[in-house]
Amino acid sequence: MASSTSTLQPKKLSLLILNISFLFLLCLSLITTPLYSLSHDSLGLLGQSNNTNLSEIKLVDGCTNLHDHTDYATKCLYVKTHTGCRPKGYINYLQIFYCNLGKFPVLGHAAILLWLFVLFYLLGNTAANYFCSSLESLSKILKLSPTIAGATLLSLGNGASDVFSSIVSFTRSGDGDVGLNSVLGGAFFVSSIVVGVISILISPHQISVDEASFVRDVIFFLFSLSSLLAIIVIGRINLWGAISFLAIYFVYVGTVSATQLYKRKNRELLGDRFSTSLAASKNLQVLQSFDDLGDSTSTPLLGYVDEDKPIFDTNSKASLDVHQEQNSGFSYLGTLIYILELPLYLPRRLTIPVVSEERWSKPYAVISVTLAPVLLAALCNTQRENLSSRGKSVTYMTAGLIGLVLGNLAYVTTNKWGPPKKCLFPWLVGGFFMSVAWTYIIAAELVCLLESYGNILGISPSILGLTVLAWGNSLNDLIANVAMAVNGGPDGAQIAISGCYAGPMFNTLVGVGMSLVFSSWSEYPSSYVIPIDHSLYETIAFLMGGLLWALVILPKKDMKLDRYMGIGLVAIYLCFLFLRLAMLLVF
Repeated sequence: MASSTSTLQPKKLSLLILNISFLFLLCLSLITTPLYSLSHDSLGLLGQSNNTNLSEIKLVDGCTNLHDHTDYATKCLYVKTHTGCRPKGYINYLQIFYCNLGKFPVLGHAAILLWLFVLFYLLGNTAANYFCSSLESLSKILKLSPTIAGATLLSLGNGASDVFSSIVSFTRSGDGDVGLNSVLGGAFFVSSIVVGVISILISPHQISVDEASFVRDVIFFLFSLSSLLAIIVIGRINLWGAISFLAIYFVYVGTVSATQLYKRKNRELLGDRFSTSLAASKNLQVLQSFDDLGDSTSTPLLGYVDEDKPIFDTNSKASLDVHQEQNSGFSYLGTLIYILELPLYLPRRLTIPVVSEERWSKPYAVISVTLAPVLLAALCNTQRENLSSRGKSVTYMTAGLIGLVLGNLAYVTTNKWGPPKKCLFPWLVGGFFMSVAWTYIIAAELVCLLESYGNILGISPSILGLTVLAWGNSLNDLIANVAMAVNGGPDGAQIAISGCYAGPMFNTLVGVGMSLVFSSWSEYPSSYVIPIDHSLYETIAFLMGGLLWALVILPKKDMKLDRYMGIGLVAIYLCFLFLRLAMLLVF
């Protein structure tokens, strides 16, 4: 018990820090809002005394002239009166930074960075605890093969943050540069840094990977990047072109499935040749197991029934009393920690249906299906700009009525002992769509924050998408794939390396592909104009260079992951970062 508690302490501590940070930011906004309202009159007088400047500010396109003003008061006025500085998300970060916290810029930077970490946590935690669990259960109900599930649902679960960040960047923020740089930056980071670190760490073990799978994944990835490069060079794409780009991934899935079927047939043919010898060896093992069972009569059978629940005797009773006395001293602290953990946990738990055995709760289930339509209605109302208040009220009333009906059905058809065994598919679909909704909301706010912070720092938001957003979304890949490769032996290394190429390819084809489909659909029958960003050529060139390096070096090393290939991949990525940093400082 002590060991399990100690292992949970770091997770509990980090979660507690994030929730306290959220409460701190909430209190900070409540405290600074009165200060902003008190200084609002002085800003209005300033605007009246500078009517000419105010009119000039309104005519400037975008938020590019923000740093032409020196003091926080004029910057606050610029942000408030200029439509180009209005947020695409739910929070006006520029107004909070320059108006609410204008006198305290250090506190403003700290608050933005703190909120950035909270959003990254929410994005990753929602994908891991809600999105992936729904996908896993759906794959079992749909009876998908492990290959198809891994290439589709598992990749979607791992790349949900990149996919939705890209879609939000294209469709909602109107700045596709952030989405493109985020996806390509994450793909470059995973295929170079993560693969390089894995190669360096397991180099002494001389572990080799499957050549056919590796070559297949890298060639498909190179073809995908070449297609994306052609789209960027042309500068526009229609709906059918976007669908064709997206279809490349389904061709890849079909190729993976065909490869697995071919290998399975070969294994079955080899297995038929040795079926007689295998049957004989199995009979021998059965006879030996009966002999071992006869020799183990001295061991009580009930001792193996449940090792975690020992027989209750006086000693265990005494120890239980001691534990109860110790735990009673921490009851108030435990209650406080539980309350502090609620702000980031409760909103998602009350709107995402969860039907897993270990997390089942009938009250949460009934409340979640009741409130889920209301959240979807709020999301739909925020997406429609020119919607009257009457239309919004009708949407909310309809959603509330649907929620009440679903809540009553859930209350009647479920029990408190476990999740429903029948009609499980609607629950999983509901959990999937609500986790998608939450992921979309968090990704939209994250992209909005990066765009606003880019305006505050005076740098292109695409640079932040290439670095901060890409690193944040790829951090889970780094930890999971490296741990799997180091601790999983040859099979773990094979899975990790395959994931380092299949995952970024999914993000590129599906994330960017769906973004292009949605954007071109909105412009149909005209073509969608790709955002102009010449730095994308450099990113794709370096990314393809890293893939070619691995494709050339690894076969020469007999498909063994060694330090030479890893150092080369890390060096390519560092050279790319140095070049981008130099260009940022010079220009």
